[in-house]
Amino acid sequence: MSRPASREPRRLTRWWRRRSLRSRLTVIAATAIAVSVFVAFQVASQLLGWELQDSAKNQLRADSRVLATNAQRAGLAQVQLPPYPGSGRLVRVILPDGSTRTPAGQPALPPVSEHAGRVAQGASANLMESDDSDEDGYLIYTLRAGDGAVQVAQVADDSPINQFGFGMLLIGLFCVVGGVLVGRTVARTGLAPIDRLTAAAVHVAHTRDLDAGIPDEGGGEIRRLIQSINDMLAALRDSRRAQRLLAEDAAHELKTPLTSLRLNVELLIRLDRRGTLDSALPAESRTRLLTDLGAQVAELSTLVAELTDLARGDVSDENTELLDLADVAAAAATRARSRTPDVEVALDVTSVWVSGRPAALERAVLNLIDNAGKWSPADQPVQVRLRAEDAWVVLEVDDAGPGIDAADVPRVFDRFYRADSARALPGSGLGLSIVQRVVDAHGGRASVARSARGGALLRIDLPAAAPPAPPARLTTGEDIAAC
Repeated sequence: MSRPASREPRRLTRWWRRRSLRSRLTVIAATAIAVSVFVAFQVASQLLGWELQDSAKNQLRADSRVLATNAQRAGLAQVQLPPYPGSGRLVRVILPDGSTRTPAGQPALPPVSEHAGRVAQGASANLMESDDSDEDGYLIYTLRAGDGAVQVAQVADDSPINQFGFGMLLIGLFCVVGGVLVGRTVARTGLAPIDRLTAAAVHVAHTRDLDAGIPDEGGGEIRRLIQSINDMLAALRDSRRAQRLLAEDAAHELKTPLTSLRLNVELLIRLDRRGTLDSALPAESRTRLLTDLGAQVAELSTLVAELTDLARGDVSDENTELLDLADVAAAAATRARSRTPDVEVALDVTSVWVSGRPAALERAVLNLIDNAGKWSPADQPVQVRLRAEDAWVVLEVDDAGPGIDAADVPRVFDRFYRADSARALPGSGLGLSIVQRVVDAHGGRASVARSARGGALLRIDLPAAAPPAPPARLTTGEDIAAC
């Protein structure tokens, strides 16, 4: 039996959710005005009823005092009671024996109540009471006079309140209709920026034109929304521009190794088809050519890996954790030694803690070491130093090479940038760019200077983190219990 009743609120909720925001605002405005008018009507009717009742009571008291004064002068039995004029107040004299006198032609009043009889007997001075036993309710005031009492009554008339209520009903209906119109107008005006914002968003979605900004208008929440969407469009523009530049740079950088690789492979294929491979290419030349092919494939693989890593941007599934950067530097040095056994890496590190992504930081340190290894002479090691400096962790990698020209320093960390002196060396020009991205993602900074040995000094600063608390040592009692 409760299921149909429970479905109704759900249907109403679904109906409400299907309405547009403009319709909702209109309904809310009309409902608010209707409720306000109803509450105002209730309060005003109550206040009006109290005011009319107080006025009637005061008039009855005044009239009863006049009648009581006349009765005391002429006596209750002889006081003159003018004939009832057909409307207005009603009077009655209560004699000492309990009988009553009323004007000629006056409608009959309700019988004298027990409380009014006590006033006539002198038990109390006055009494205000109402009688609703008949179709016409009476408000009766009894006042002690001489040996009896006088009564002045008035028919309770609700017509002023009814007329007032009818007028309020008409006003309420007018206000509700006006509220609907005003609510509709306010909703249309207030949502106009939203409509324009929607149209602009649809235009961007259909045309893919991210340069079409949305005009900044309105205030408050609307302005903040428009600014947020414009910021989002600007970020999308930057992202698309970065993707386009990455694609252009990648195509440019991939062209050289691919062209060289294709020419060498085509040469081998052509000679093999002619059957002149052994005669045209002696063993020494063939070995050198295959070595070049291997180097070109390795260079191409490194370039593709770096492009993939760079294209990922800051998106990474690796979680941030508290780690000792000395372990990261040692792991990167081990990988660098395995990749280039001819390069010696000297570590001078201390235990310092940072909050970061281990794999990304290791890749950054490895790139620094690889870059330094290209320039460092065979008899001079690449020095890796790690220390704490105030609230920062400082990692330095320097070599004894020729150093970096002052003109190249501002662009060292740019993507695909390679100094003129480095174009003959293997590399893609992406290693230091990846270092810069990793450092930025960890809230640090990267810089370049000249080392004391005359070569390049590459430095990264990362925010230091508090080391983990050492594990609590077991007490003697706990050791015994564990055993």
